[in-house]
Amino acid sequence: MERYRIRRLRAALLAVTAAGGLLLTGCGGPDDSGSSKASDSSGRGYAPAPGGGQQSGPDDGSQEDSREVAPSPDHLSTFALDVDTASYGYARRTLADGRLPDPSTVRPEEFVNSFRQDYDRPDGNGFTVTVDGARTTEDDWSLVRVGLATRDAGDADDRPPAALTFVIDISGSMGEPGRLDLAKDSLDTMTDQLRDDDSVAIVTFSDEAERVLPMTRLDGHRGAVHDAIDSLEPTDSTNLGAGVETGYETAEDGLREGATNRVVLISDALANTGDTESGTILERIASERREHGITLFGVGVGSDYGDALMEELADKGDGHTAYVSDDEDARKVFVEQLPQNIDLTARDAKAQVAFDPETVKEFRLVGYDDRTVADDDFRDDRVDGGEVGPGHTVTALYAVRTEPGADGHLATATVRWLDPDTRTPHEESGRLETDALDSSVHRASPRFQVTTLAAYFADTLRSADGDRTALPGCPSLSELSEQARDLAHTTEDEDVARLAETIEDARSLRS
Repeated sequence: MERYRIRRLRAALLAVTAAGGLLLTGCGGPDDSGSSKASDSSGRGYAPAPGGGQQSGPDDGSQEDSREVAPSPDHLSTFALDVDTASYGYARRTLADGRLPDPSTVRPEEFVNSFRQDYDRPDGNGFTVTVDGARTTEDDWSLVRVGLATRDAGDADDRPPAALTFVIDISGSMGEPGRLDLAKDSLDTMTDQLRDDDSVAIVTFSDEAERVLPMTRLDGHRGAVHDAIDSLEPTDSTNLGAGVETGYETAEDGLREGATNRVVLISDALANTGDTESGTILERIASERREHGITLFGVGVGSDYGDALMEELADKGDGHTAYVSDDEDARKVFVEQLPQNIDLTARDAKAQVAFDPETVKEFRLVGYDDRTVADDDFRDDRVDGGEVGPGHTVTALYAVRTEPGADGHLATATVRWLDPDTRTPHEESGRLETDALDSSVHRASPRFQVTTLAAYFADTLRSADGDRTALPGCPSLSELSEQARDLAHTTEDEDVARLAETIEDARSLRS
């Protein structure tokens, strides 16, 4: 499959924006044809107007099927970046327990972003942009992948120190195997992985919140941290509001300049005492994030799990969510993902994809339902985006219906972010031509196939409520199960093998 990568925009863009706005591909080096800007099939420059305004395209008013697609002439798609994976983890747990997940908890982007990708990475902060695609079995419909990658996580010694406040749910429901016991084991392992100049605080909550350990440097004090972790025992009800309140107070008291200050909430998010309304809890998180830069990492546990509340908390706290159901999940979250989230390579990152109206009839972004951004706000840096650290990839998948006989430029994707230290804005772009869609989805690269497999699976699970429409060319669960087994063998990837098992669980429940 042919891939089109970016021309990098290394300089800040404020001065250029003030001079009249940027073409969506920015002002990097020339492309293969010698042009420094994206062009449509007739050679004209194609990009949103300065400030992210829409471009008009042909509008024949036709909608030949019922898919949720963007109506012409809107050929822009804008969203905040998201590296959450909790939705997929919780779906795996639910299916393994013999139940189909509630469709409202299935977020396809979190399924897709749960798997390793093959994108090239930049040398420094910022992103590379990869845009590729392949044809589906339905006429004129393709799947287009927009892949964004940050630099490798690198050596832990190169990151800034961390000040982590762990807010741990010790309510009665956390006594279930695979909840508090798993969290304690994970925290013990993570404590041994952190550096001497990192700091840890521990807050617990049940019917009340308690500060078990103030912010403590690990150098010479790891034993005290382990003792605090080992002392945790499940007790009464879940006063999540009190836990969050005390957690942020503890983080604020132990705030460290030049460090990553983060609250790590470990809970089943089933609030039943005190402030149970999300609005009150979210107000505190938003305030602390704005005033002190304290971000939130939500770790969900338990077969009964308040997915919606945890997702809201993390979004409001400029953070991420993950879900832990077993030792393998815990190792990934606390040993791999959490260290990635200690460092930060981009703030308020947003992506915008411009589809060429000469070649694209309709399109649909798969997922990101609660991460959409108004097109006009793409270059408004006051509008919140996503925070992304090293070692991350972000993938957005689109179902795209091309015009019959389309030939030429198809789409340009741009990511915009703020430097984590200076807050200077930067952009990078990548483009896709129609001739890159010659290959079939089933003959694409293995990693592209994993992406489409995860998206098809998520869309199938969401279709249970009858309000969702299937992606073009969506196979049956039996076919998805067989494809997943083949890909697990091809990639030799344990995560893909687990996906194959999860799809088979769903197939058995649906049959």
